[in-house]
Amino acid sequence: MKLGRMPFGVLSISLVLLLNLLAAAPALHEWFHTDAAQDDHQCAVTMFAHGQVDSAAVDVSVFVPVVSAVAAPQIEFSVFHPAIENLPAGRGPPVASLNS
Repeated sequence: MKLGRMPFGVLSISLVLLLNLLAAAPALHEWFHTDAAQDDHQCAVTMFAHGQVDSAAVDVSVFVPVVSAVAAPQIEFSVFHPAIENLPAGRGPPVASLNS
C-alpha cells in the first residue's frame, strides 16, 4: 500500500466516526453548531443520521478470458522385443544396480 493513501484513509475513517458521534449525541451536535435543534436543520450530521448518503455508482466491466483446449489423439504403439518372450512368467529384465 502506498504511503500517500494512508492519510486519506485515516481522514475518511475519522470523518465517519465523527459523524456517527455527532448523530448519536444531540447535545454534542448542538454544541458543534447552535441551530442543530431546529426542525428544518440540515447538515452532514443529520443527513448521515437519516441515511441520506450518496455513493458513487461505478460500472465495472468483467473480462472473461476465452480458454480453448485442444486434445491431441492418443497414439498407442507396441515394440516387439524378443528378449521379453524368453523370460519366465512374472519376471522382467534385470535392472542395473544403483550401488555401483
